[in-house]
Amino acid sequence: MPAFSLDPEQITWCAELRDLAAERLVPLAEKGAPGRVNRPLVAALGELGLLARLFDAGALDLCLLRESLAQACTEAETALALQGLGTHPVAAFGTPEQRARWLPEAAAGRAVAAFALSEPGAGSDAAALALDAVPDGHGGWHLHGEKRWISNAPEADFATVFARTTRGAGSRGVTAFLVPADRPGLGGEPLDMLSPHALGTLTFDGVPVGPEDLLGEPDRGFRVAMHTLNLFRPSVGAFAVGMAQAALDAAVAHTAARPAFGGVLADLQAVSHRIAEMATRTEAARLLVYAAATAYDSGDPDVPRRSAMAKLLATETAQYVVDAAVQVHGAVALQRGHLLEHLYREVRAPRIYEGATEVQRTIIAKELYAAQAAGPARTTRQEVGSA
Repeated sequence: MPAFSLDPEQITWCAELRDLAAERLVPLAEKGAPGRVNRPLVAALGELGLLARLFDAGALDLCLLRESLAQACTEAETALALQGLGTHPVAAFGTPEQRARWLPEAAAGRAVAAFALSEPGAGSDAAALALDAVPDGHGGWHLHGEKRWISNAPEADFATVFARTTRGAGSRGVTAFLVPADRPGLGGEPLDMLSPHALGTLTFDGVPVGPEDLLGEPDRGFRVAMHTLNLFRPSVGAFAVGMAQAALDAAVAHTAARPAFGGVLADLQAVSHRIAEMATRTEAARLLVYAAATAYDSGDPDVPRRSAMAKLLATETAQYVVDAAVQVHGAVALQRGHLLEHLYREVRAPRIYEGATEVQRTIIAKELYAAQAAGPARTTRQEVGSA
């Protein structure tokens, strides 16, 4: 893969997006109820054309969107990402009727989407999901079970739901369905999380679905899930990079001005060296995210490994950078309402969702050993040159 850099138009667009988020989206985010869907914020994302761009974007555009929003307004970033996660399966695998019904509404921010994959007993091991799709004898199914930690649940207007249609078949027995919120038997409740995002449970008490609700083919739903996650995984890293950059900017400004020991904090080598480490790790994570996104957009067959590396490094880096920023600020950063107090809560979840850090390491190792078993198709020198 060729070496990578942003062009001037992309750099300008990202700066404009950060300004727009600070001016238009932050006030709406501040008015939202914690842990609930902020419909005015989602509608504003639609009015500004960001949701439509999200659905048409490649992986790099998606990363630039998420990183830029995360620097200015994590609530807006999360609202956009959750809308994309729940809607992408419809855009990529939906029937013409499904797409006509839901995509315009989702792009305008009038319909809120959910991505219902995780369950109480199936988080990182998504192939172990147990939501049961029982045949109804007429070509359809009834869904029984529970989903948990679901984006925008239970307030979403529709959800991409993954259910088991063939027992004992692992990932090969999962089917994806588009389930509108008004289906009988569908319930749920919000969850009170460390960072108050719109996450909750969905309960299925014989929820009816038919062939017209399929996303893709029966028993091929795991492909729908992986297609979505492979696209969004690098952009989770971009979200993390945006938070890391916001924390780094705050740390640089604070240490340059905070009086200490006859000078300012930045005069202390221990502090300035930590700032240098934070900046270096953030830039390294950013470049790996961009490289993974570019690989996805160019059709590189190595996307799973690159995406896993990008999410792994970026989320772990963001955790380090935010924690270090809190440390150089001291107690003020722990006060409720401080930017870093907010980021400290926000930064923890990305190391878990859409594949935990440990899962990313497993994917990376599996891909490396699979390449080794396939033979020396690429040497180490070639691999380094393509990054």
